[in-house]
Amino acid sequence: MSSTLLEVTRAAHEDVERLERLIVKDLQNEPPTAKDRLYQSHRVRNNIDTIIATTEKLIEIYEDSDNARKDEIEALGGITASGINVFSAFYDRLKEIREYHRKHPAARVVDANEEYEALLKEEPVVEFSGEEALGRYLDLHELFNQYINSKFGAKIEYSAYLDVFSHPHNIPWKLKSTRQYREYMGNLLEYLIYFFQRTEPLQDLDRIFSKVEAEFEEQWAAGQVQGWEKKDEENGEDLAQHTVIDLDYYSTVEELMEVGPEKLKEALAALGLKTGGTVQQRAERLFLTKRTPLEKLDKKHFAKGSRGPGQNGSTAVPQDINSLKDVALMEAKMKKLCDLLSKTIEQTKENVVKKQALTYEEMEQEREEEETQVDTESDEEDQQIYNPLKLPMGWDGKPIPYWLYKLHGLGQEFKCEICGNYSYWGRRAFERHFKEWRHQHGMRCLGIPNTKNFNEITNIAEAQELWVKIQQRQGLNKWRPDLEEEYEDKEGNIYNKKTYTDLQRQGLI
Repeated sequence: MSSTLLEVTRAAHEDVERLERLIVKDLQNEPPTAKDRLYQSHRVRNNIDTIIATTEKLIEIYEDSDNARKDEIEALGGITASGINVFSAFYDRLKEIREYHRKHPAARVVDANEEYEALLKEEPVVEFSGEEALGRYLDLHELFNQYINSKFGAKIEYSAYLDVFSHPHNIPWKLKSTRQYREYMGNLLEYLIYFFQRTEPLQDLDRIFSKVEAEFEEQWAAGQVQGWEKKDEENGEDLAQHTVIDLDYYSTVEELMEVGPEKLKEALAALGLKTGGTVQQRAERLFLTKRTPLEKLDKKHFAKGSRGPGQNGSTAVPQDINSLKDVALMEAKMKKLCDLLSKTIEQTKENVVKKQALTYEEMEQEREEEETQVDTESDEEDQQIYNPLKLPMGWDGKPIPYWLYKLHGLGQEFKCEICGNYSYWGRRAFERHFKEWRHQHGMRCLGIPNTKNFNEITNIAEAQELWVKIQQRQGLNKWRPDLEEEYEDKEGNIYNKKTYTDLQRQGLI
């Protein structure tokens, strides 16, 4: 029955309307956890993609390039070559319907609402690495290794890399013109786009990038792109200098070959030298100019009709300008994504610092607690709790009584200098924080063990003073000559003072 084109059109419109209602119904439910919120966003994104694909098919049907829709409408109206016969078309259609039901007597109407309702409970497959933790943190370890092993990078820790990777304008311009930096920036941009699409599937990334490109074109024309500012008004001479590769960064021909054949060809053309040959021949020809002036080079190295960089250099400059412009555009897009993911970047920094202060057992325990917390949150009922005074929640998930709140001082603020002046609200939270990673990390930095002796102590000076007293009480800093002063006999045996004195009195030494 759905073989006709008009029936296909009607079914497509019905699917679009059902998907729209399904999206509205899904968005009306407030997800209890971040995981459910992520799944909801991906469900809505998949439904939107299905609506777009169905709408594109409908557009093709309505365009009717093969006149199939027009012919079917005319056939329903009884328009034939001999004239108009409405009744004949009606009875032919009725006969076709009866014939269909005669062949399929068990056919029934299928309720598609049940199938669409099942989509609300679907959990889309979203791939995240273990380090990303369902989109809460970034996983930049591969890019970090690429950065520290490059000429434009520096030997820094991963936590420091999270602070500098979003500021490419601090890298010198000469180092940005290399193929190694271009590949690094392309990989970084590709990862951030992929991560953003997984964590924010409802964002229109094409529209965001179109605005970035429009602003970038204006700034590039004015020479105001950060890190790519023009030094001269025309700036042609400056870019020509960057077309010629700076050989000070290369000590051998093999290192120069890593630049690539196209870059070598552009540099040779800018100097007026021959651009043919293999990559090694091009690199050897260009490497000659490191210690030999162009005027002293043999004529066989120059291209025909050229004796210096002035003639052929003008043709290579526009190509290099476009190459640098593409790198600058990738940087602009990367910075925009970093702005959109600023909260995630900060959480990643905190997570890295937190892991550095924890042992393996503590990290495993924290991971189990997070999983338990997620399961507990997902099992709770989705309901609004009336809490105008913003009282703390009790064991039953409801606000505690106001008199209990005032009795235990839950509204009181406790600050801990050892934790970096971090504030803890309520007595219970204050007592629990002595076993948390933040306080433990602070005590380790002070070189003090986090034992019960230091409970209730939040001042750094008091903690250090108590530690000195404990050491003195334990006798760690007291000189004990009878046990620590050493004596040696004639045979070379070493004893402490007490043992040596006892043996000497007995006449054994």
